[in-house]
Amino acid sequence: QVQLVESGGGLVQAGGSLRLSCVNSGRTVSGYSMGWFRQAPGKEREFVAIISWSGDNTKYADSVKGRFNISRDNAKNTVVLQMNSLKPEDTAVYYCNIQYGTRWGRDWGQGTQVTVSS
Repeated sequence: QVQLVESGGGLVQAGGSLRLSCVNSGRTVSGYSMGWFRQAPGKEREFVAIISWSGDNTKYADSVKGRFNISRDNAKNTVVLQMNSLKPEDTAVYYCNIQYGTRWGRDWGQGTQVTVSS
């Protein structure tokens, strides 16, 4: 079973940066895209970014484009989200997941809390 573990969240002032990591500590899967999502209080979970298996293709939500960067290290089963120029509206719990074809996996991790103060 895939086991995704997110880390790196915390409290930061607006304009600051954080680096989130997601490690698959369970069954290794290969050849799939991975992505980040976030869920703010009282809101639905939303897509943030996705990266292909090779790392050559990435896509971002408009709200984070130009500020966030997604990368991966397949040898370490890790995907990273570098977040710069953070805004209070980026406050949320951040999750990673694996995309199997056109569908996201059912195995969500516990997430990591990001809080941006104004």
